[in-house]
Amino acid sequence: MANISYKDAGVDIDAGNDFVEAIKSDVKSTFDSNVIGGIGSFAGAYALPSGYKEPVILSATDGVGTKLMLAIQSGKLDSVGVDLVAMCVNDLICNFGTPMFFLDYYATGKLDPQKAHAVVSGIARGCKEAQCALVGGETAEMPGMYAPEDFDLAGFAVGIAERSQMDRVALIKEGQSLVALPSSGVHSNGYSLVRKLFFDKLGMKFEDEFKGRALIETLMTPTKIYVQEFKANQDKIVALAHITGGGIVENLPRVLPEGIKAVIKKEAIRVLPIFEFMAHYVDEEEMYRTFNMGVGMIWVVENEHLEAVCESTGGYLIGHLEAGEKGVEWA
Repeated sequence: MANISYKDAGVDIDAGNDFVEAIKSDVKSTFDSNVIGGIGSFAGAYALPSGYKEPVILSATDGVGTKLMLAIQSGKLDSVGVDLVAMCVNDLICNFGTPMFFLDYYATGKLDPQKAHAVVSGIARGCKEAQCALVGGETAEMPGMYAPEDFDLAGFAVGIAERSQMDRVALIKEGQSLVALPSSGVHSNGYSLVRKLFFDKLGMKFEDEFKGRALIETLMTPTKIYVQEFKANQDKIVALAHITGGGIVENLPRVLPEGIKAVIKKEAIRVLPIFEFMAHYVDEEEMYRTFNMGVGMIWVVENEHLEAVCESTGGYLIGHLEAGEKGVEWA
């Protein structure tokens, strides 16, 4: 019997090494002065920024969900990396954490260096937008665990905050304003329902036109990253809520104390066309519990800062806080 190799078992070490070489320039483009060393070591090293009295390290992890299936099926692989970064760093800033660095995990049945490079290039693009460094990652080729064309992504963001600034709930009080920051699209939640509706129920195709664009272009629009808006307005923000799975009704209460409710004017929400279309086939309550509906984040601000925050971010007023049972009330 002839000897067999790791490559015969489906794992190509040379392809993995070629991939690492190919992504080095993308990764290095995200580095800042706090990155110690380079790519290729056993761990990424990052010096703590100075100027913090009581620095606290925060971390967040997430994936992209079944949006990956659309990326794989359509071959549009250059934007899901942005989604991966966005889902992590947008959570970090809700705890007043400034993103420092990011790591990714890419697992596949058979490594295609060109496709993997497209994904990691998107991750690097997201890191630059989030102003954090991509200091490391892991690529796992696992035949038998994944189909050859399939891959999965996970991301890990680490940030830093001043301890005294982290408890935002304690600053919440009635009378404060709620500002909606527009989303860029569906973002990265609810894609099981998206795929079921558009492709199973309605039988639509990727290339079908939707509002002047191919449907797949609309569906693959990357999640908006709000880090730069956060940094520019940090001194004017009372609290932030990232509107992900569960929508406004489940995410906004996470920043409210007992005895305070959010009153939101539903007609004030600038619902995106993709959600208006889906609402013809999905109950309204289900829509608002599954999708962001065009609102990527909601910021709580003092009324004196409302105009400045809206002008700086492109946000708009959608409601206010009142005394009452903790939760969201539609007005």
